[in-house]
Amino acid sequence: MPLPPAYPPGPRGPVEVATTFRRFMRDPEAQLRTAHERWGDVLGFRLGKDRIVLLGDPALVGEVLVDKEGVWIKDKVTRDLSAFLGQGLLTNEGASWRRQRKLIAPPLTRKHIASYADAMVRRTADYAAGLREGEARDVHSDMSALTLEIVTETLFGASLGSDPSRVGHAIDGVMGDFQELVQTWRRFFPSSVPFAARRRTVASGREIDAVVFEVIHKRRGSGERGDDLLSRLLEARDDEGSGMTDAQLRDEAVTLFVAGHETTANALSFALMLLGDHPEVDARLRDELDRVLGERDATADDVAALKVTDAVARETMRLYPPAHLIGREATRDLTLGPYAIPKGTAVLMSPWALHRDRRFWPDALAFRPERWLDGSAERAPKNAYLPFGGGPRICIGNHFAQMELVLVLATILRRVRLERSSAAPVRLQAAITLRPAESLRMRVTRRVHGSAG
Repeated sequence: MPLPPAYPPGPRGPVEVATTFRRFMRDPEAQLRTAHERWGDVLGFRLGKDRIVLLGDPALVGEVLVDKEGVWIKDKVTRDLSAFLGQGLLTNEGASWRRQRKLIAPPLTRKHIASYADAMVRRTADYAAGLREGEARDVHSDMSALTLEIVTETLFGASLGSDPSRVGHAIDGVMGDFQELVQTWRRFFPSSVPFAARRRTVASGREIDAVVFEVIHKRRGSGERGDDLLSRLLEARDDEGSGMTDAQLRDEAVTLFVAGHETTANALSFALMLLGDHPEVDARLRDELDRVLGERDATADDVAALKVTDAVARETMRLYPPAHLIGREATRDLTLGPYAIPKGTAVLMSPWALHRDRRFWPDALAFRPERWLDGSAERAPKNAYLPFGGGPRICIGNHFAQMELVLVLATILRRVRLERSSAAPVRLQAAITLRPAESLRMRVTRRVHGSAG
């Protein structure tokens, strides 16, 4: 008689688990790679009272993300984001999630997002026009400010109260505070314990509410509508003719704001960093811009022709995926591959580790955008590339984000070249998103051809 499936192998005992956890916090991608090499593609351990399983097999990752049996929900860490995201698409579940997804999907189709291209290019051109020859810029700070402007205009229209940076600052604060709560000893205490980071997160949520609710109330009360996402969400109706409440609009708007601001800023920062480190790729991209655009700026219609620029964006997200960790929780006992997964187990999948796995990606650690042009990337297993997640809960703004990356890169690099001020490796912060942990200084060289705004 065959033995029942066992819990996956992995670190055992408090010392080995604590060591693995500390190393994971310092360098998640490297630790996951080391752990999978030692224990295999499915490894499990206990962290306090929590059962955690890490997956490195793309087939099993797909099995979880597609979730044909409906047994997976978002993991506890993701659900805890509701402290400031509310019940938006990222944290919501069940029938409520399905209704909201159906309401939000139409304004984010390829057809509709083309209307946002003008704002993306115009805001970026204004930024690039202000760059001065020879100056050193903190590119991550610049991209955060730029994407804040873009998401403010495309999501809310031209206005987000008197000071739109209030929301940006609040989100930036939450990033560090959430890391402090999840990746330190504080995670072992119940959410009712009022750590300073938790109090700051609550305060940040109130700061966001003050700004976003003001915009929602004014827009709903005025009856004015435009092409921005908020206007379209105000008009959205479900099958019974009902729209969203102010609270639902707030939660979805903040979720989209975080995705459109934080993750896109990180991807753009890493793309500019990589291009600065690889002048040969930068030259190919510039040749494409000269050939396709000449001395004009890109439009939504040009995106399909900017193949090198698109490949740079995809390769950047392979090496540095802003959404670097995906979590699910089992709602009942089940088996995954040959292993038993008890109810309540958190299953973590790392796009960061999958994207750098040498089994799936030749020359895995190298920046090689050409893999997206010569067909070699298509040979990677399904679910070995997950910059936007996968399955029915794939990021609803993936087309918006991909278009924004291409248009912003094209608009900046048509005007300037950016070179690293230091050859030292950039330290990374793996919190809610993967982001530079320090200033990313780059020096500006103006281009003569195409420098006009």
